[in-house]
Amino acid sequence: MRILLTGRNGQVGFELQRALSPLGEIVAVGRRECDLADSDGLRALIRKNQPDIVVNAAAYTAVDKAESELAEAFAVNGTAPGVLAEEAAERKALFIHYCTDYVYDGSSTDWYREDDKPNPLNVYGASKLEGSRAIERAAVNHLIFRTSWVFSAHGANFVKTILRLAAEREQLNIVADQVGAPTSAALIADVTAQIVGQYRRTGGAGFPYGLYHLAATGTTTWYDFSQTIVSTALRAGKVLRLKPDTMYPVSSAEYPLPAARPANSRLSTMKLRQTFGLHLPPWQNGLDHVLQQIL
Repeated sequence: MRILLTGRNGQVGFELQRALSPLGEIVAVGRRECDLADSDGLRALIRKNQPDIVVNAAAYTAVDKAESELAEAFAVNGTAPGVLAEEAAERKALFIHYCTDYVYDGSSTDWYREDDKPNPLNVYGASKLEGSRAIERAAVNHLIFRTSWVFSAHGANFVKTILRLAAEREQLNIVADQVGAPTSAALIADVTAQIVGQYRRTGGAGFPYGLYHLAATGTTTWYDFSQTIVSTALRAGKVLRLKPDTMYPVSSAEYPLPAARPANSRLSTMKLRQTFGLHLPPWQNGLDHVLQQIL
C-alpha cells in the first residue's frame, strides 16, 4: 500500500510519518515538492505516485495573517484539497484531510457535533470549511478529521510560544474566555494510523467514511493551559522568569487580534469513539509527552 503524505514538515505531518510508516510505503512531500497553490502540479503529483491513500496534512495555518492574505489562504486551504480529492477519486484512493474547530462561531453553549452548522468568524476558518466542502463535492472516499488547538514538540505552536515568553517576561496576560481541548499532533497521527489500519483490514468494503471530530478529552482555557505549561516546566527544573502567579487572565476583548476566535471550541468526539472503538486520552497526557521532549 502506497501512502502519499503532504505537509511532511508540519506538526501533524511530522507525526504522521512516524505513525503511518508501519502501514505501507510512505511518499512524504513538503512545500518544495508540493506547491498547494499549483493545481496542475498537485494533479501531476498524484498521477506520478499513484497512491492508494492520500493524506493531506498541509495547510495555510497563519490565522491572523490570513485576514490580509485571503487569496493565498483559500488557494491552499480551499482549492487544493478539492484538487487532490478529485485526483484521488479518479484512482479510487482513500483521501484523508484535517479541518479545524474554527469553522464554528463558538456561540453554542454545548459541544459541537459533526452535523452542527458551521459559521466561521475568520478567513482561516472559512478557507478550511471550503476545503472540506470541496472534498465532499469530489465524491471521493474520504475521512475528514476536525480537530482543535494543535500542539507538538515539532514546529511552532502555543506550547513553545508560552515557554519562550515565560523565559523572557516576568508578567503575561492570557485570554481566559475561550474554551477548547488542546490536542497533540501525536494523538492525531496515532488515531489516523489506527483508522487506516482498520481500513486496510476491511479493504474499504462498507467502511464508515465521512467527517469526524478528533480532539483530546477534557477542556480548558488558554489561560489555564498556559498555567499548566508553566507549572509543569518549573517542576521539571526549567528556569523561567514567569511564574503562575504573574500570569493574568484577560478577555478576548482586552486582547484583540486581527482574526476573531470562537469562544467555544469544544468538539464532541462521540461519533469517532463509537464508530471506531477508540479511547481518546485527556489533553494533559499529550502535554506531558510533549514537555518531556522539549524541556
